[in-house]
Amino acid sequence: MEPDEKAFAEMVRRHRNLIWSICGSYRLSEAWTTEDAFHEVLCDLWRGFGSFGGRSTERTWVFRVATNTMISLTRRTSNRPSPRLTESQERAGVSDEYDNLTELIDTLPEPDRTIIKAHAQGFSYKETAQITGLTVAAVSVRLMRALRKLRKEYDK
Repeated sequence: MEPDEKAFAEMVRRHRNLIWSICGSYRLSEAWTTEDAFHEVLCDLWRGFGSFGGRSTERTWVFRVATNTMISLTRRTSNRPSPRLTESQERAGVSDEYDNLTELIDTLPEPDRTIIKAHAQGFSYKETAQITGLTVAAVSVRLMRALRKLRKEYDK
Protein backbone atom coordinates (compact mmCIF):
# COMPACT_ATOMS: atom_id res chain seq x y z
CA MET A 1 0.00 0.00 0.00
CA GLU A 2 1.38 3.40 -1.02
CA PRO A 3 1.63 6.05 1.70
CA ASP A 4 -0.71 8.99 1.32
CA GLU A 5 1.27 11.65 -0.58
CA LYS A 6 -0.84 14.51 0.74
CA ALA A 7 -0.43 13.38 4.36
CA PHE A 8 3.30 12.96 3.80
CA ALA A 9 3.63 16.45 2.30
CA GLU A 10 1.73 17.88 5.26
CA MET A 11 3.99 16.07 7.72
CA VAL A 12 7.08 17.43 5.95
CA ARG A 13 5.61 20.93 6.06
CA ARG A 14 5.02 20.64 9.82
CA HIS A 15 8.53 19.38 10.52
CA ARG A 16 10.56 21.08 7.79
CA ASN A 17 12.50 23.32 10.18
CA LEU A 18 13.33 20.42 12.48
CA ILE A 19 14.56 18.28 9.58
CA TRP A 20 16.59 21.17 8.14
CA SER A 21 18.14 21.87 11.55
CA ILE A 22 19.18 18.25 12.00
CA CYS A 23 20.66 18.10 8.51
CA GLY A 24 22.63 21.28 9.09
CA SER A 25 24.01 20.12 12.41
CA TYR A 26 26.01 17.20 11.01
CA ARG A 27 29.41 17.53 9.40
CA LEU A 28 29.46 15.82 6.03
CA SER A 29 32.01 15.78 3.24
CA GLU A 30 32.16 18.82 1.03
CA ALA A 31 30.42 16.81 -1.68
CA TRP A 32 27.22 16.96 0.40
CA THR A 33 25.19 20.07 1.01
CA THR A 34 22.55 20.48 3.68
CA GLU A 35 19.98 20.41 0.89
CA ASP A 36 21.33 17.06 -0.36
CA ALA A 37 21.10 15.65 3.16
CA PHE A 38 17.58 17.07 3.53
CA HIS A 39 16.48 15.19 0.41
CA GLU A 40 18.11 11.99 1.67
CA VAL A 41 16.16 12.33 4.93
CA LEU A 42 12.94 12.90 2.97
CA CYS A 43 13.57 9.67 1.05
CA ASP A 44 14.03 7.76 4.30
CA LEU A 45 10.93 9.38 5.80
CA TRP A 46 8.93 8.41 2.71
CA ARG A 47 10.14 4.81 2.91
CA GLY A 48 9.03 4.55 6.52
CA PHE A 49 5.93 6.75 6.38
CA GLY A 50 3.47 3.99 5.58
CA SER A 51 4.66 1.91 8.53
CA PHE A 52 4.74 4.69 11.14
CA GLY A 53 2.69 3.11 13.87
CA GLY A 54 2.20 6.03 16.22
CA ARG A 55 4.10 4.41 19.10
CA SER A 56 5.76 7.81 19.54
CA THR A 57 4.78 11.29 18.47
CA GLU A 58 5.21 12.19 14.84
CA ARG A 59 7.84 14.79 15.79
CA THR A 60 9.85 12.20 17.73
CA TRP A 61 9.65 9.75 14.84
CA VAL A 62 10.78 12.40 12.33
CA PHE A 63 13.70 13.36 14.59
CA ARG A 64 14.74 9.72 14.94
CA VAL A 65 14.59 8.99 11.21
CA ALA A 66 16.43 12.21 10.35
CA THR A 67 19.10 11.58 12.98
CA ASN A 68 19.63 7.97 11.88
CA THR A 69 19.89 9.09 8.26
CA MET A 70 22.46 11.73 9.15
CA ILE A 71 24.49 9.30 11.26
CA SER A 72 24.54 6.93 8.30
CA LEU A 73 25.56 9.71 5.90
CA THR A 74 28.29 10.82 8.28
CA ARG A 75 29.70 7.30 8.37
CA ARG A 76 29.62 7.07 4.56
CA THR A 77 31.50 10.32 4.02
CA SER A 78 35.25 10.25 4.24
CA ASN A 79 36.19 13.91 4.71
CA ARG A 80 35.80 15.98 7.86
CA PRO A 81 34.26 19.15 6.49
CA SER A 82 33.69 22.41 8.22
CA PRO A 83 30.29 22.83 9.87
CA ARG A 84 27.62 24.65 7.94
CA LEU A 85 26.51 28.02 9.21
CA THR A 86 23.60 30.12 8.13
CA GLU A 87 24.44 33.45 6.57
CA SER A 88 23.04 35.24 9.61
CA GLN A 89 25.33 33.22 11.91
CA GLU A 90 28.34 34.09 9.78
CA ARG A 91 27.39 37.77 9.78
CA ALA A 92 26.84 37.70 13.52
CA GLY A 93 30.43 36.54 14.05
CA VAL A 94 29.59 33.33 15.86
CA SER A 95 31.57 31.20 13.44
CA ASP A 96 34.45 30.41 15.81
CA GLU A 97 32.19 29.60 18.76
CA TYR A 98 29.92 27.51 16.56
CA ASP A 99 32.91 25.66 15.11
CA ASN A 100 34.31 24.95 18.56
CA LEU A 101 31.01 23.73 19.96
CA THR A 102 30.25 21.61 16.89
CA GLU A 103 33.68 20.00 17.09
CA LEU A 104 33.19 19.28 20.78
CA ILE A 105 29.77 17.72 20.18
CA ASP A 106 31.29 15.59 17.42
CA THR A 107 33.77 14.12 19.92
CA LEU A 108 30.92 12.69 22.00
CA PRO A 109 30.00 9.06 21.44
CA GLU A 110 26.63 8.07 20.05
CA PRO A 111 23.97 8.28 21.45
CA ASP A 112 25.28 11.26 23.46
CA ARG A 113 25.44 13.41 20.29
CA THR A 114 21.83 12.54 19.56
CA ILE A 115 20.79 13.27 23.14
CA ILE A 116 22.48 16.70 23.03
CA LYS A 117 20.84 17.52 19.69
CA ALA A 118 17.42 16.34 20.89
CA HIS A 119 17.83 18.46 24.03
CA ALA A 120 18.72 21.47 21.89
CA GLN A 121 15.55 20.88 19.85
CA GLY A 122 13.42 20.86 23.01
CA PHE A 123 12.58 17.17 23.17
CA SER A 124 11.60 15.86 26.60
CA TYR A 125 13.58 13.09 28.31
CA LYS A 126 10.75 10.68 27.49
CA GLU A 127 10.80 11.63 23.79
CA THR A 128 14.60 11.41 23.72
CA ALA A 129 14.38 7.96 25.30
CA GLN A 130 12.03 6.90 22.48
CA ILE A 131 14.44 8.31 19.90
CA THR A 132 17.53 6.61 21.31
CA GLY A 133 16.01 3.43 22.71
CA LEU A 134 17.41 4.24 26.17
CA THR A 135 15.50 4.58 29.41
CA VAL A 136 14.45 8.02 30.64
CA ALA A 137 16.91 7.67 33.53
CA ALA A 138 19.76 6.82 31.16
CA VAL A 139 18.92 9.82 28.98
CA SER A 140 18.96 12.07 32.03
CA VAL A 141 22.32 10.79 33.25
CA ARG A 142 23.93 10.82 29.80
CA LEU A 143 22.67 14.33 29.10
CA MET A 144 24.04 15.68 32.37
CA ARG A 145 27.41 13.99 31.80
CA ALA A 146 27.61 15.15 28.20
CA LEU A 147 26.73 18.73 29.11
CA ARG A 148 29.28 18.70 31.93
CA LYS A 149 31.95 17.36 29.55
CA LEU A 150 31.09 19.92 26.87
CA ARG A 151 31.17 22.76 29.39
CA LYS A 152 34.55 21.63 30.75
CA GLU A 153 36.08 21.22 27.30
CA TYR A 154 34.58 24.46 25.98
CA ASP A 155 36.05 26.42 28.90
CA LYS A 156 39.53 25.16 27.98
